[in-house]
Amino acid sequence: MLAKGLLFGFVLAAIVGPMWVLCFRRTIEQGVAAGIVSGLGIAVADAIYGAIAAFGLTAISGFLLTHSFWIGLAGVAFLAWLGVKALIAPPADLAATPNGIPSRSLGAAFASTLTLTLANPPTILAFTAMFAGLGLAAGANYQSAALIVAGVFVGSAAWWLILVLGAAALRARLTTRLLRAINVISGVTILGFAVWQLATLMG
Repeated sequence: MLAKGLLFGFVLAAIVGPMWVLCFRRTIEQGVAAGIVSGLGIAVADAIYGAIAAFGLTAISGFLLTHSFWIGLAGVAFLAWLGVKALIAPPADLAATPNGIPSRSLGAAFASTLTLTLANPPTILAFTAMFAGLGLAAGANYQSAALIVAGVFVGSAAWWLILVLGAAALRARLTTRLLRAINVISGVTILGFAVWQLATLMG
């Protein structure tokens, strides 16, 4: 079960989405630590939703799914704000901040990706479907459920670590023009995901 959860967490994280763009840009602009804690925020959120589905916490899942429109709308607003922020941000001075952002800002980076990922309650349905595919009824086997949730966290965290290390390898080679281009592309892409999520909510 641990291996299955790990594979599911890795694949779920590897699906292209706004978190890709956000973690990549943060690593480039703010350093490896910012990218890692951002990825950990997403992995923790995946594990939380996985645990809700795995342990059959129907009261919580029911509440989240019932209010998914408003929670999702808050996520859209957050994405739009991040997209605009990226668009108007000046290119980062990497030489002036070789070690990235101060440690006191890492908590905010973690909290932002955790909150943004949790702003997508239908993720619970993906975990519920995974449990059904594995033939495991939610809440029926706590040991298996715990192993799957642990695997989901490790698999998701592994993907974000790979992405962050890849972005970090590019960081030292980027010029001011490329940094500005990354800001623009990131902003437009994140805004695009915000529009897509809004259309999904309204559909």
